[in-house]
Amino acid sequence: MLDKLSNELKKTIRSIATSLSSEKELIETAVKEIQRALIQSDVNIKLVLELSKRIKKRAYEEKPKKGISRKEQVINIIYEELVNILGMDEKLKLQTPAKILLVGLFGNGKTTTAAKLAYYYKKKGYKVALVTLDTFRAAAYEQLQQLANQIHADFYGDKKEKNPSKVWKKFEEKLKNYHIVIVDTAGRDALEESYVDEIKQIYEAVKPQHTLLVISADIGQQAESQAKAFHEALGITGVVVTKLDGSARGGGALSACALANVPVYFIGTGEKINEFEEFNVKGFVGRLIGFGDLEALLKKIQEEVPEDYAKYMEEKVARGEFDLIDLYTQLETMTKFGSLNKILSMIPGLSGLSIPKEMLNVQEEMLKKWKIAMQSFTFKELKNPEIVDESRIKRISRGSGIDEESIKMLLKQYRQMKKLFKAFGSNKGKLKSMLKKYKKLGIDLDKIDPNNLKDLNPKMFGL
Repeated sequence: MLDKLSNELKKTIRSIATSLSSEKELIETAVKEIQRALIQSDVNIKLVLELSKRIKKRAYEEKPKKGISRKEQVINIIYEELVNILGMDEKLKLQTPAKILLVGLFGNGKTTTAAKLAYYYKKKGYKVALVTLDTFRAAAYEQLQQLANQIHADFYGDKKEKNPSKVWKKFEEKLKNYHIVIVDTAGRDALEESYVDEIKQIYEAVKPQHTLLVISADIGQQAESQAKAFHEALGITGVVVTKLDGSARGGGALSACALANVPVYFIGTGEKINEFEEFNVKGFVGRLIGFGDLEALLKKIQEEVPEDYAKYMEEKVARGEFDLIDLYTQLETMTKFGSLNKILSMIPGLSGLSIPKEMLNVQEEMLKKWKIAMQSFTFKELKNPEIVDESRIKRISRGSGIDEESIKMLLKQYRQMKKLFKAFGSNKGKLKSMLKKYKKLGIDLDKIDPNNLKDLNPKMFGL
């Protein structure tokens, strides 16, 4: 997420922490580096200069609090001022039943965002419906229908009807049975009069609780004028910023929304349906500068991991037990969180490390190899990896197409993880304290009885 900006800011923070320069030189150099990083990320120049002045003023005038060094004080000031330029830290408040209307220009990702938003609320236990009122774009119906099927959400639309308001009226009574109804609308190349009239007619028919503008991060500072124009024309209540993972101009888009005085409620952080999250300014800036965002990571784990299996794993860890099925399901869940780089960016202490992308890519490729190899293990071998000798490794290699060295590395990883689990199990007091903080472990299973080990069978893992 905003890799270039993040790397530059992390480098600045590290240089402050290790600098032997005088206080004045330290502050002046840090401010210049931050200016360069933000301008390269398309943040408004006036905003950058205002930020610079505030950082300097506070750095020179404020005295460090007790127990905090001067360098730590400067780093904290930078963090707080970066949070300030990204504006409001508001959460979308819904009173169910609720209707959310999505608007925006072509190519900003409205339809995909509709599905991501539906998935986000489904994970929270809401009964969600997706509705397409996009009668302008030929493939809009099929696209949202396919996405709805992918996330197992109910879908409504009418390919033959060209009047969006009539489509809504057709399903209005059925839609009253849902906690949240998310409505996708047509886009245009520009905010022209005919488009505004269409959205206003849809608004009158739907009467949504929230109207969210979907903006792509790659439009940079243009987000300000777009947000203002939509707000004046349609009275939007907030913004969703998409494609933050692939845009160098994302900093400009986010800060522009703050300048437009319109809150950003959600951000799209990747192509996967679950790479979508509530926009938390402090957590976002924490990831950018290397402080991490543990709260977001734990929230994501809680959303993805079934509670009954988390309880099962808690009991298993307490007994110091661990097998390849456990390792396999952890790898499966990790893939849901996105790349290793994304996971590391959320962990305090690891988020500031400069790990080359090439190394992370190698690690991700190895995880994929391990998953494939494990599909050629027998169930007995998965439960008792200790029996896997050289002859079995050769058989597994032939069956999976994975080289023997990778399979040996997998077994080595398993042994290390098993030692860790045994260490946890031998100290239940410390384990209990740890589990309160990290309650959910990375396992992806829909149904399992934690008291019945017979429920662990190969079919559950596609093996």
